[in-house]
Amino acid sequence: CRLIDAGKRAKEHRLTQDQTNALMVDLARQGLRVVRLKGGDPYLFGRGAEEVAYLARHGVACEVIPGITSGIAAPMYAGIPVTHRQTASTVTFVTAHEDPTKPQSAVDYPALARLIAAGGTACFYMGVGRLTELATTLTGHDLSCDTPAAVVQWGSTPQQRTARAPLSRIAEAVAAKGITAPAMIVVGAVAGLTEPGLGFFEARPLFGKTVLVTRTRAQASELSQHLAEAGARVIEAPTIHIEPASDGALAQLDAALTPPHAFDWLILTSANAVGGIADRLEALARFDARAFHQLKIAAVGRATAEALYDRLRLRADFVPDAANGEALARELCKTHDMRGQRCVLVRGDLAGPELPALLREAGAAVTELPVYHTRIAEALPEEALAALREGAIDLAPFASSSAVRHLVALLGAERGGLDAVRCVSIGPVTSATMRELGLTIAAEATEPTVAALAAAVIALSTLESK
Repeated sequence: CRLIDAGKRAKEHRLTQDQTNALMVDLARQGLRVVRLKGGDPYLFGRGAEEVAYLARHGVACEVIPGITSGIAAPMYAGIPVTHRQTASTVTFVTAHEDPTKPQSAVDYPALARLIAAGGTACFYMGVGRLTELATTLTGHDLSCDTPAAVVQWGSTPQQRTARAPLSRIAEAVAAKGITAPAMIVVGAVAGLTEPGLGFFEARPLFGKTVLVTRTRAQASELSQHLAEAGARVIEAPTIHIEPASDGALAQLDAALTPPHAFDWLILTSANAVGGIADRLEALARFDARAFHQLKIAAVGRATAEALYDRLRLRADFVPDAANGEALARELCKTHDMRGQRCVLVRGDLAGPELPALLREAGAAVTELPVYHTRIAEALPEEALAALREGAIDLAPFASSSAVRHLVALLGAERGGLDAVRCVSIGPVTSATMRELGLTIAAEATEPTVAALAAAVIALSTLESK
C-alpha cells in the first residue's frame, strides 16, 4: 500500500482538510482502492460525515466502518470505565474545541455540571490546552472541586500516561507529569475508581519501557510482538537486511532440491536459510516437502528447527544442544559417522568457515550454497537515533553477535547512547561479543531462542521494578 500521512495535531496539520478531501477523490478517480483511516470513530468529532458528503458530491462511493472512539478507549486503557452500574449511568461526549466560526458555545455547561454531580461521566476531546478554564467553568456551575478527574495522553498506546486528581487540581497534576495533547479528559466519579483489574494495561511488566530491536524487519516481528504484548514501546532499528542470492546460486539450489538427490544431509544454519528453501520450492512449483524424503536434515538450533516445521512441516533429524555452527558440526560428527557423507550446507554469504571445515575434517563432502546475502544497513532509522540521543531507550535485546557489531559500527561516534541502555543477550556467543565491544550485559537468555530472549527482557524489567 502507498501510505499518505494526513494526520492532524494542534497547530500541526500534514494536510489541510480540503487537501485531504481532494486527494481522496483524485485517488479514487484513478481507479485505486482507498482507505481513509481515522483514529477512533469517524463520526464522533472526526469530520467523517463531512468527508463522506464531499465524496458523494463528487461521485465517489464509499463504505464507512465504525470505530471505537477515544472517549471510550483511552479511559478504558487507563482503568476507567466511562459507565459503571453502581457509579455512573450516563456518559456525555463533549468537544472542547468547537468550530471557531460559531457565535457562541453550543455546550450547556450548567446542565453538564448537573449531570456530572448526579453521577454521570463527561469525556472531553481536544481540551488539554483549556483544562484550567474547563475546570473553572464546571466548578463555577456548582460542580464540587473534589469531583474526580483524569487526563489520559496517547491512550491505548505504549506511550500512554495518566494523571488523576480532584477537578480543582487536575491541571496541576497534568503539568507535573508533562502531559500534553493528544489526550482525553474524564470528569466524574468513575475517574476515581480503583477496583482490582481495571488497570490491566498499565500493569503489564514492560509498560512505560522503550525497547530497541535490531533484528531484520522480517525477523523482528516475533520478538517485537512478545515485547509489545508485555507493554513495551518497541523501536525497530534493523542493522542488516536480507537479499536473495544471485541467479546462479539459486539455480544451484534448485538443482540440489530436485530429486533424486546427490546429497545425504541438508544442513540449515538459520531461519533465513529455511525461508530461502521454502521460497525456492514455491518458485519451482513442481515439488513440495516430499522432495526431502531421502535426505536427513540438521538444523543449527531450535529456532531454525521451528522455522523448518512452520514453513515446510518438516522435523529436523538433528539439532545440537548449543545453537551455533561449530557445535552443530562437533555434535553431528560425534553422534554420526560422517565419512563419505555428502552434505549440502544452505546458509548466508557471510557465515563463518568453522562448520564446513569441521565436517570436511570428519570426512564429509560439503557443498556450500549461499541462499541469501546479508547486507549491512546504510544507516539507522532516525527514530532510533533520536531515542538513543535523548536517553529514551531502556532496554536492547541482541539476538546475534552480528547485530551487536553492526549496531556499534552504525552508531560510530554516537555509541555513547548505549551506555545507559540495559543490554540483554540471547546466549554466550553474543555475550562474548558484547563484552569485547565494551557493552555491559544486564541479562542473558536461558536458551538461545527469541521467546527466551523476550522472557529475559521481561524478567529483568520486573526485577528492577521491585
